[in-house]
Amino acid sequence: MATGIPDKRVDAYLDKHPQWRGQFLAFREVLLAAGLDEDIKWGIPAYLHQGGNLIGFAGFRQHCALWFHQGVFLKDAAGKLSNAQEGKTRAMRQWKFAAGDEVPRDLLAAYALETIENHKAGKKVKPVSRQLRIPPELQQALEQDAALHEAFNQLTPGKQKEYAEHIASAKQEKTRLSRLDKARPLILDDRGLHDKYRAS
Repeated sequence: MATGIPDKRVDAYLDKHPQWRGQFLAFREVLLAAGLDEDIKWGIPAYLHQGGNLIGFAGFRQHCALWFHQGVFLKDAAGKLSNAQEGKTRAMRQWKFAAGDEVPRDLLAAYALETIENHKAGKKVKPVSRQLRIPPELQQALEQDAALHEAFNQLTPGKQKEYAEHIASAKQEKTRLSRLDKARPLILDDRGLHDKYRAS
């Protein structure tokens, strides 16, 4: 099988997360060997097939994780995948690793190949409207950025609503996108829109 195309920007991402370097190198080797092309999407490594963003990974304080954007379709006989937030996340599944965890390369390769086959077959969960009204710009960012998606889901419902309403209230698309760009680092840092005004 032909290997995928690497992206030098991923090297820089790995350098920023030395505590997860071992796992990241294993992820990268397996995913490229599976034929996926490497890219950077919203600041984290992404692995694509024929333009479709299928798998990504990122590092956090207590764990690192692989995301399978349409992971709900994976058989997961080994029971490695979990839903980031039950009742909210419909398609995406994550595989978490703690410090020192070994990466089972053969199993990851099998998951990657199954992901590719599912993509070729057109298996995809379409987003549905939720009680929390999320503007299209934010919804698209959450669907395409696994790290942002997980961070947003960890926020309280009140903080989620603040971000959604703040972005949606702008009349012009340019302003909504600007507000989204400013909100992104706050969300990734587990902060609410108005945290600086709240009593500590």
